[in-house]
Amino acid sequence: MKVTFVEKKYKIAKRFKDVMTEKLSRLDKYFGEGATARVVCSRQNKIDKLEINITNKGLLFRSEVSGQNMYENIDLALPKLEKQIVRNREKVTQSKRSAPKNVGFEFLEEVPDLKLPEIYKKKTFELDPIMVDEAKDAIERLGHTFYIFLNAETGKVNVLYRRSDKKYGLIEVNF
Repeated sequence: MKVTFVEKKYKIAKRFKDVMTEKLSRLDKYFGEGATARVVCSRQNKIDKLEINITNKGLLFRSEVSGQNMYENIDLALPKLEKQIVRNREKVTQSKRSAPKNVGFEFLEEVPDLKLPEIYKKKTFELDPIMVDEAKDAIERLGHTFYIFLNAETGKVNVLYRRSDKKYGLIEVNF
């Protein structure tokens, strides 16, 4: 697995790179050739944040954790990644109706719950073109955390969402 490191207000030590590369290599058994990992280390308000993105054959596995120590963050992030990988593998093997490969877990202590929740509610609605400011008003008025709308300026579907820091994020969907 090819591993790249990105520093954001955090200096990555060679020892950390070695530890991370070694631990990520233990996940190679789940992937074929061509898997890549991107490790982003950042510091914000004296809190270390570790983000790991693994891409393989069009699939993305992602884990993001925060804590006081970057080395402890490794031990929090890798079980999350392995759980996602195992869930995806189980879903693929169930669709092929073959028995899952019995692979020992590297970072998990037990088999994760692999049953995905079912869709229990479906809504359909028409998208009228509105401006971003109108979408902000709607999200506040409705008390929701996100709002889907057709952007009157761009003609594209957008998702406006409220972040945990009380700011807004905007996702533009391309077809």
